[in-house]
Amino acid sequence: MELNEKVAYIKGLMDGLELDLTTKEGKVLAAVVEALEATAKKVSSMDEEVGDLYDEVDAISEDLSNVEDYIWDDGEEEEDDEDEEEPEEYEDGLYEITCPACGEVVCVDEEMLTDENLACPNCGTKFEVDFGDEEASDESEDKE
Repeated sequence: MELNEKVAYIKGLMDGLELDLTTKEGKVLAAVVEALEATAKKVSSMDEEVGDLYDEVDAISEDLSNVEDYIWDDGEEEEDDEDEEEPEEYEDGLYEITCPACGEVVCVDEEMLTDENLACPNCGTKFEVDFGDEEASDESEDKE
């Protein structure tokens, strides 16, 4: 039974008892029933508002999840390849490497690529360049 229905039932019982509302006890019971009616109406109103808020929070949560997916999906790939950054070769023998720590794009020549102390000029983080795929393909060609 809903709260409003329970209050209506109590009010019906009070009317059925044919209480004298001019006595002290009758006045108290009538005031209690009025307070219950007001409380039941307020609670019903609040229930509807809370339901609307839940719907809005769910919609915001879903939107936020979409934004997080959009933002963090790109970042996750970079984190996985932190020490395995492959350089992109350009004309003039220069290579472009993205720093795994700060994301700064660094242009280096071939000599700098093989240097064990290769560090980002922006943040100072040392990192290695992975030539594994190229060496592996060169070795497999030699075996044939």
